[in-house]
Amino acid sequence: MITGYTTGVFDMFHIGHLNILRRAKEKCDYLIVGVSTDECVESYKHHAPMIPYEQRAAIVGAIKYVDEVVPQISMDKLEFLKHRHFDVMFHGDEWKGTELYKKYEKEFAEYGARIEYLQHTEGISSSVLRKKING
Repeated sequence: MITGYTTGVFDMFHIGHLNILRRAKEKCDYLIVGVSTDECVESYKHHAPMIPYEQRAAIVGAIKYVDEVVPQISMDKLEFLKHRHFDVMFHGDEWKGTELYKKYEKEFAEYGARIEYLQHTEGISSSVLRKKING
């Protein structure tokens, strides 16, 4: 059985979110999704999500591709892997080749895990939606 893991804020749930969850589930038997807590989002985006954590987690948990939702309290993916083993972490391909993810690839290998990059859905993101709402 292959256990997969992916994370996100999942603010203003949109087709890009659904696509990444569907693509991830197609590649594993059990998909764990880390939904960033409000505090975690504020720590690196410097603004609160539009939708509170509890509601975002409930939305993600209702998606048929998701087997389990966990709070993402830290952006450190290795810490989660140490706490809860998974075989493959799925992440958007815009991060492939970055120094941070090259580091994660090496560290994950030591724990028997790998990263698989999934194609980003062009033209949609929560940031794009936020700009449209704000005019």
